Amino acid sequence: MPYWCILIIDYLIIIFCGYLAYYLFNGGEEVTRHFWPILWDLCILLVPYTIAFRIFHTYSGIFRYSSFVDLGRLALAMLVGSVIAFIGYQLFPTHHNIFLEHYPRLILLLMFATSFMCAARVVVKTLYDLFRTGGYSKRIFIYGAQDGGVSLAKSIRNETPNRYTIKGFISPDPSMKGKWLLGLPVYSEEDNIVELMRKQDVGTLMVSPLQTVHFREQETLVNDLIAAGIRILMLPSAKEWDGKSELRYNQLHEVDIEDLLPRDKIEVDMIAIGRQLNASRILITGAAGSIGSEMVHQVAHFEPKEMVLIDQAETPMHDVRRMMASQYPNIPCHTIVASITNKTFMEDIFRRFRPEYVFHAAAYKHVPMMEDNPAMAVQNNVYGTRIIADLAVKYGTKKFVMISTDKAVNPTNVMGCSKRICEIYCQSLNKAIEKMKQQGEESTKVNDTTDNSLLQANGNLPCTQFVTTRFGNVLGSNGSVIPIFREQIAKGGPVTVTHPDIIRYFMLIPEACKLVLEAGTMGKGGEIFVFDMGKPVRIANLAQRMITLSGAKGCKIEFTGLRDGEKLYEEVLNDAEHTLPTMHPKIMVAKVREYDYEQARRNEERLLEASYSYDDMAIVRIMKEIVPEFKSRQSKYEALD
Repeated sequence: MPYWCILIIDYLIIIFCGYLAYYLFNGGEEVTRHFWPILWDLCILLVPYTIAFRIFHTYSGIFRYSSFVDLGRLALAMLVGSVIAFIGYQLFPTHHNIFLEHYPRLILLLMFATSFMCAARVVVKTLYDLFRTGGYSKRIFIYGAQDGGVSLAKSIRNETPNRYTIKGFISPDPSMKGKWLLGLPVYSEEDNIVELMRKQDVGTLMVSPLQTVHFREQETLVNDLIAAGIRILMLPSAKEWDGKSELRYNQLHEVDIEDLLPRDKIEVDMIAIGRQLNASRILITGAAGSIGSEMVHQVAHFEPKEMVLIDQAETPMHDVRRMMASQYPNIPCHTIVASITNKTFMEDIFRRFRPEYVFHAAAYKHVPMMEDNPAMAVQNNVYGTRIIADLAVKYGTKKFVMISTDKAVNPTNVMGCSKRICEIYCQSLNKAIEKMKQQGEESTKVNDTTDNSLLQANGNLPCTQFVTTRFGNVLGSNGSVIPIFREQIAKGGPVTVTHPDIIRYFMLIPEACKLVLEAGTMGKGGEIFVFDMGKPVRIANLAQRMITLSGAKGCKIEFTGLRDGEKLYEEVLNDAEHTLPTMHPKIMVAKVREYDYEQARRNEERLLEASYSYDDMAIVRIMKEIVPEFKSRQSKYEALD
């Protein structure tokens, strides 16, 4: 409808309300006697009202999208129009006007006309919402009755055609129970939500971004909703709403299992990280892996001076190369296909690029594979780490951040033990460097007692700080349980779980990498940082949730028994260790037994020599000597304990 039609309707409302006001003051007989003079006086009043309408742009909006702001603007325009008319009459009383000379009548006209005009807009908007909804729209509840829930509701109501009809809100705040919001009832979590949704034929629940963390923690409610076949829509795991920008319901998607795992929101000091990494030369090993590739993304965001990316997987590295060229074309980036065990090539890379920061993510990580191939675990994980660490010292790298695992704590498998040996070497190397720095402060030049193998290439004292980070499983990483379960469900099952009681800690890859960057920048050297991984997840429950979410029928869970080297639960800290807090609530410093550098180096050399015999038992025997807490489980190496 064009705006002039609405203007005519409003004129008619003003005229009608004028007659009504006159009737209330003077009765019906007077209205009949003075009908035409009243009409003439009301038409004169339309002139100041039209001026006020123009000033406040009352007809610039769309009638069916009227909001409280529009109604407020209309009321203000009516008030200003009345004031203009009254002042004009006082200044130029050339015509007898029965409304302007008797101001209570004008006030009554103002009140009636404003109310009727606002009511007309509300009725039109209500009818429009009713008719555009139609019978095909889906009924929904919104979880959250604060800003996020209201934003979702407004987004849904403004859509054309309207695909959803909101039937109510669910609030975690018990005090909101029984209240009404946007004309809809607010229910509490204490109510039987599933039963309420069934009675009202509601099949979808949209979760406000402001309530995502709380919703994940309501395991009973989530399980009941999934079991009832109710769709759950929420923001993707990696995306967060800032609470200010416009929130639209189509940003939500049907949940994956990753979205429902309970975990806290992780905040990091991105400004402090940026100050260190900006305009620096960064080297990342394992750059094509799950963790490494995400590290590439996050580091590139800080616009480093140069990036050197190393991985031996050619095709994934090609993907990383293309990603960097398309998303970060202004950052000089070198994608190098190589093994970190190639010492001469690694030295050539360090000599050419002189990285200031090294993030060491390269490692063989699959537990069963390393149980069968301990020689490769030693040569790649242990020896490869030693090569990169030694070169970092030699070529003056400022900080070396090694990514370890919770499997390094009280290891029960070869992979975990190999990472623990890497931790020992890096920490002992940092300790040796600190000792050399103290000697260097006491003497102005390097004396004959200095370990020349730790000097920089130019003969200067070493300056590298070594930091280690430990965390558990990351959601969606290559070879993790979720992609495997998803594939098994797609094939109709069975979904294989090793043990009904097995539990694991999980974290999103972006969250884990943010904590790695935070720990790396806050570390002063020699620390082993451990992350608060939140609540552990029972893998059998995880599998059942994924089956239910997928809608698969007849897909069963099959327990296959613990694999070689696998334990029921992962630890983050050794029994003999304790932690110290840091400025970040999710990051702690583990206090571990420290080793002498010379001893750690001799142990690694002996282990490396044994690895070339490819005698599994001999190799693992030495690993157990280096790490006495290494006790094998479900493995042939139990014979060595």
